[in-house]
Amino acid sequence: MTNFLGLRLQCRVPILVCVPSTSGYSKTVSRGSSRKWNGGGTTRASRRLVLGLGPSFLAQFMSMVGTVGGKTFIASASLKGASSVEEILKNAEWPEQFPFKEEDFQRFDESSDSLFYEAPRFVTHIDEPAITALTKYYSKVFPPSNSPGVSILDLCSSWVSHFPTGYKQERVVGLGMNEEELKRNLVLTEYVVQDLNLNPRLPFEDNSFDVITNVVSVDYLTKPLDIFKEMCRILKPGGLAIMSFSNRCFWTKAISIWTSTGDTDHALIVGSYFHYARGFEPPQAVDISPNPGRSDPMYIVYSRKLSRA
Repeated sequence: MTNFLGLRLQCRVPILVCVPSTSGYSKTVSRGSSRKWNGGGTTRASRRLVLGLGPSFLAQFMSMVGTVGGKTFIASASLKGASSVEEILKNAEWPEQFPFKEEDFQRFDESSDSLFYEAPRFVTHIDEPAITALTKYYSKVFPPSNSPGVSILDLCSSWVSHFPTGYKQERVVGLGMNEEELKRNLVLTEYVVQDLNLNPRLPFEDNSFDVITNVVSVDYLTKPLDIFKEMCRILKPGGLAIMSFSNRCFWTKAISIWTSTGDTDHALIVGSYFHYARGFEPPQAVDISPNPGRSDPMYIVYSRKLSRA
């Protein structure tokens, strides 16, 4: 029997922590089951108005919206039991048009990101077990260290990229918001200071990178589809894009659709960015949480640029 699932609004206390910035000025420095979505439209309730309500009411509200002609999108799935992060993108069927609206990418704090990220934050943004899990994942999927001709872009970078210890490539570029943080990142061979929410155009040539990483920052992108299209443009055919996220964020700077939904829905959201950017293989999700319930969760949504003949 088919279950109908929407993006479930979560009643939760936001976790306010430091996270890497989204990254319109630009400055470059070199150092040597079946799932289907329906929807879109205008008759949806403001998420900000219902964030304080109980989860049972929210579930009923979303169900009611989906059955009485409301235009919020619904996901239908043939699943055995509750969907997990790793299951949510399997055999996905997507509507023809991108299902999100401008309001979904609004934020509680719409002040300048440049001001928000002006002061450097030399802290880590997930706990040590989550960092270790992410680094271990990178060690499995990255090209071998010092591979000739390999280029990597760390998008929304900071003072640390969580790459394996001693990992090096001829070109590792960091693009972020704070120059002092980027200067401290020893894995980078060059960096770019750019606010991606003002200017989503990535300042790189077509087919330039083998890997693009993004650590706990996808939830701050207000123009994600533009950025994912740019990622596809600059990746080499077969190139890998890795988007990692946890449940921590600067709540006031994260987009509305993120702060009002849960971890499984976040994987669905990021997967939709890959799908609607076109040019990517079907995205996949991986749960690399090291100690569920005892340390920060850690999730990956990844895809490769389609190879061209």
